[in-house]
Formats: sequence, structure tokens, C-alpha cells
Amino acid sequence: MKFNVQVEATPIEARQFLGLPDVTPLHDIWLTKMRELLTTGINPADADSLIRTWMSGVPSLNENFEKWQQLFWASAGLGSKPEGRP
Repeated sequence: MKFNVQVEATPIEARQFLGLPDVTPLHDIWLTKMRELLTTGINPADADSLIRTWMSGVPSLNENFEKWQQLFWASAGLGSKPEGRP
């Protein structure tokens, strides 16, 4: 036997029905931060800091990221060439 059930509910109602946490305060904080970044802009130091924070738990990712970053800057003509490359 097979049957389908359709329920009309807003996202908030669905979260409450399923017992999921209310993430509205966190979402509001995130939106405020994104608005600030869009209006003031983001500088390279912020981007570098953000990526390093995301990758801090896995040491090999940091090493690979640095190699990727060197390759990127070298290909853009703005930095030194990566090790082992002509």
C-alpha cells in the first residue's frame, strides 16, 4: 500500500511541528553581519582570516590552502611561484 500526505505549513510551523530549534535569532545576527560586509566591503585580510578559521581543525587543509593560494597569486602575477614550478 502506498499513500501520499501533503501538508501546507510555513517554515516556522514545520520546524515547530518537527521539534527543530528556532534559529531566528541566529539568522538575524547572520543577516546583520552580511549587510555590514556588503555595505563596508571585505578586505583580503578578512577573507584570509575567515578561511583560516574554517580550516583550523584540519592541519593538512591549511598546508594545502597555502599551496593553492601561492599558485593563485603566482598565476595572477602578484606573488612568488609555488615550489617545484618553473
